[in-house]
Amino acid sequence: MKVRVLVADDHPLARRAVRTLLGGEKDFEWIGEAASGEEVLELCPVLLPDLILMDIRMPGCGGLEATRRIKQLYPHIRIVMLTVSDDVTDLFTAVREGAQGYLLKNMNPEDWSHYLRGLLDENSEISRGLADRLFQSFRRSESGRADDVAPSALSQRELEILGCIATGQSNRQIASALLITENTVKNHVKNILAKLSLENRVQLTAYAVRHGLTQNVQKSPEK
Repeated sequence: MKVRVLVADDHPLARRAVRTLLGGEKDFEWIGEAASGEEVLELCPVLLPDLILMDIRMPGCGGLEATRRIKQLYPHIRIVMLTVSDDVTDLFTAVREGAQGYLLKNMNPEDWSHYLRGLLDENSEISRGLADRLFQSFRRSESGRADDVAPSALSQRELEILGCIATGQSNRQIASALLITENTVKNHVKNILAKLSLENRVQLTAYAVRHGLTQNVQKSPEK
């Protein structure tokens, strides 16, 4: 099944360029475009996109605010930010609001589809690379947020798995490290996301850094 894509950018040429890039991709289906955050909010219930490529800088309701509002209304919609600069402050904000990652507008066209697929697959090297980059920067940010759920809400096994995620390990690697099945890891990850009200592994990495949960994990019997 194709991923239904909506593109939000205030520059017509930028929207046309993205449409051209995705036009030859069998995994993606272009379903529409928006020139502002307000417009993309109006189109979501009409076009029902699976994925929104969202420009960070737009007049009026910008991409960051639109991302926050869309995730509140339609948490299942995936959002990847479009930007000309990998300003880590904007990326932190976008990820906190639920975005899966970002695409640089000046990337080579042949790299777009590969990178986009990687961002949507949270076990991919690309997604883990983004998590690692944010991990390093979050170490310099303030620890703790008022709206964080306390780590005590997680079981010991969930804390172990969270620590593994924060070091960039895939589900398969976590299963091997903890001597459990990959399917068990997947179920634990889903439970952790639900308990912490988070959207993806990048957000889990940020949470683990804020709460000092990135210690090395030792192998232990299956539970």
